[in-house]
Order: sequence, then structure tokens, then C-alpha cells
Amino acid sequence: MSPIATTPIPPYYAVIFTSLRTDGDNGYGDMATKMVQLASEQPGFIGIESAREDVGITVSYWRDIESIKQWKANTEHLIALKLGREQWYTSFKTRIAKVERDYGI
Repeated sequence: MSPIATTPIPPYYAVIFTSLRTDGDNGYGDMATKMVQLASEQPGFIGIESAREDVGITVSYWRDIESIKQWKANTEHLIALKLGREQWYTSFKTRIAKVERDYGI
């Protein structure tokens, strides 16, 4: 998988997840890998990009808002969200944006 997602001609949506982690893994790495795989199998999923230094930023791309709502309601994703709040993040923020234009090389 390329580190830069291949996206369609806009419009589409971006879910931007910014986080600060707790110390230790506590199963985080395995769950993160599982969530990327599971998300990629969901209807409306387009791609994902992620980077982590002090602040982690993951951007997933989706065809429409309904696809994002369905992903948020996914049972396994809900478990990961709960564990994130309880164990893996000291702080996080999720933002949803409509991509109206993109360009690059």
C-alpha cells in the first residue's frame, strides 16, 4: 500500500484523526493494523494515510458521509474506540471534512 492514498476526482470526504498516545503498546499496534484492514473492506472506503511522531495523524478517505457513519457504527471499530479512550490515548480529536479539490504530482 502506498503511503499516499490514491483518491478519486473530488468531492469525497476525509476523516482526520489526531492523537496523543499513552506510554506502552498494550495491544495498540495489532489493533491499529486490524482497523486499517477492516476499514479497507468497508463500502465507501477510498484510502488511508498515517504519520506518527509526537502527534499521530491518520486521514482516511471516504466516498460519502453515510459510509463514514457506517464505519463509526462497526462493532469491531466501536471496541477499538472504547479501548482508545481507556488505554491508548491521552488526547484525540476527530474531524470530518469534504474534499472539494486536490492536486499533486
